[in-house]
Amino acid sequence: MSARRVTLVVALAAMLGLAGTAVAHAADDPVLTTPGAPVVVTNEPHQLTLTWAPSDWIGEPGQTPIRHEVRAWVGPNVYRILGTTTDADLTLTNLAPGTEYRLTVWAYADRGYSLDSPVTPVRTAYGKARVSYLNLNWSPTDNQIHHALDIVNTGTTPLDLADVRVRYHLTFEGGNTSLVTNCDWAAIGCANVQRHLQFFPPPLPPGPPAPQVSPSPSTSTPTLAPPTPTPTVFPPPGTPVPGWIELTFASRELAPGQSTGPIYLRHHRPDWSTLDERDDRSWQQATGGWADNSRITLDVDGIREYGDTDA
Repeated sequence: MSARRVTLVVALAAMLGLAGTAVAHAADDPVLTTPGAPVVVTNEPHQLTLTWAPSDWIGEPGQTPIRHEVRAWVGPNVYRILGTTTDADLTLTNLAPGTEYRLTVWAYADRGYSLDSPVTPVRTAYGKARVSYLNLNWSPTDNQIHHALDIVNTGTTPLDLADVRVRYHLTFEGGNTSLVTNCDWAAIGCANVQRHLQFFPPPLPPGPPAPQVSPSPSTSTPTLAPPTPTPTVFPPPGTPVPGWIELTFASRELAPGQSTGPIYLRHHRPDWSTLDERDDRSWQQATGGWADNSRITLDVDGIREYGDTDA
């Protein structure tokens, strides 16, 4: 083959390759316009009503309805679906009161989709109570978890602390679930603050298969196959285990607007070995000031009244 012909073939191959790339990219482009950012119409404990500028077809209209999906932005390319509608407004229910959500709208139809709308940050209206948080530990990789909490009655009626459960969500690195929980000091008295440690190891691996029965060559008597060995350590070393430190309280009534006052907590390994708080869901970087922390959850009579670890 001549050098000229080789050059022509290479040039044609390059053109075809570029054309194929362009076609594949075009087929992956949005066919719907980007919806407008969600606007909060009403904000009440446990629910939000939103509206937004609807998405439409780009170019030739399609024959199928356009659906709008309201999602909470959790992280890069990670969303939590909160509701779907063919309209341009939606009431979201079962949300946690007093909790920060980053809301966005995405549209889709049978022929394609839109880009995500701009994010609207919103804190849902407070319910019966909220948790203020003060991180007292400026190093998240030392040997202790040290913070203070303050529970505030944000409702309109008296709140009995005996009905309240507060959970500080954390992750046990390496599957080591040993932790000593301490109350250093509390305005309501540490004797009135009970601490409970709970963790959730991954599901057990599948059990061994049922023993196989086979006849003995000499007696024709069925014999059992030897059992399959099972793991001696579970979860396997290195597996992170989620869990929480739960606080419950002796009966004490808080009037509307009243708080427990600070509760100073300190937790550590029995041997004071290193902890890493940065993967704990309820951890926030120390700032030197009190702040609402809606990654700490609070339930009253078993109903979530503050906080959402998946917000």
